[in-house]
Amino acid sequence: MKFPVYCLWGARTARAGSLLRIIGLAALLPLAGLLTACSVVKLAYNQAPELAYLQLDGYFDFSDAQTSRVKDELVKVQRWHRNTQLPAYSDFLKKWQGLLPRELDEATVCSAAGEVRSSLLSISGRSESIVAELAPTLDRQQLNYLQRKFSKLNRDYQRDFIEGTPAERLEKRLDKAISRAEMLYGTLEDRQLAVLRAQMAQSAFDANIALAEHRRRQQDALQTLTPLIGGAATPAQAAPAVRAYFERSMNSPNPAYRAYQDRLTRDNCRTLALLHNSTTPAQRAKAVETLGNYARDFTILAAQDPAPSQRVSSAGTGQLLALGF
Repeated sequence: MKFPVYCLWGARTARAGSLLRIIGLAALLPLAGLLTACSVVKLAYNQAPELAYLQLDGYFDFSDAQTSRVKDELVKVQRWHRNTQLPAYSDFLKKWQGLLPRELDEATVCSAAGEVRSSLLSISGRSESIVAELAPTLDRQQLNYLQRKFSKLNRDYQRDFIEGTPAERLEKRLDKAISRAEMLYGTLEDRQLAVLRAQMAQSAFDANIALAEHRRRQQDALQTLTPLIGGAATPAQAAPAVRAYFERSMNSPNPAYRAYQDRLTRDNCRTLALLHNSTTPAQRAKAVETLGNYARDFTILAAQDPAPSQRVSSAGTGQLLALGF
């Protein structure tokens, strides 16, 4: 189950198929509290470094030495995230608790989308150092492994978003939108379902445009990593290339895609505003309660010290320092 507010705008970065999505999981997966039901937020968040490692290993098939480094770095990222990001998430949700009882317009919703994007930029910036340290330790076999993973992701995307009739594709997207909206508002009524259906039927979303951008990012990732692997660069030397790649992932160099992304964001903001304005007072009260539960959990998590098993091992830190990473 996904966190409802995140899901409204997560499409800007979700399924990117890029190095930002892959190695950026080192920072993004500490957002586990945003991706789970309230009842398991704390458990999921505290296990995020291990969950992130398992995801990353599925892309690179880490060696034993890489495993130790990556796990230590993920714990550091989670500590940074706990101290700097969770309090902001809690404040963000509390602000929206005050907005949800009244009507919303497109501009108000899009302002929230901008705040989410700013948070993602902070997270991607923090993850750059992990990429720069990891890249020189990779080998050609691991890049081939990554390329095969990209191919599988593309096949999955085609199956989920491109194959089938237009009506079938719309139903899939509508089912997901309903599920996410009901996490926030509770069960939707017929008129609210009609709003979602009408908006999604005329949405700017184009799976073929999205897939083309995914593939661009994938090729960019492989081209960025290739000259760095096998010890061909130090982390300091890799850092500028990694930083440039992250910038291109967050801000596509393709002006046509950027224009499409802006149209899609406005569409999503308009859809949420129209859906919200069709809800009942009871549904809005449910939404306020849901956000309050998340805000409370984020506040608790921000105040917690990590468990001993989640702290960076002194041995692992020593190894990193000895190797100059």
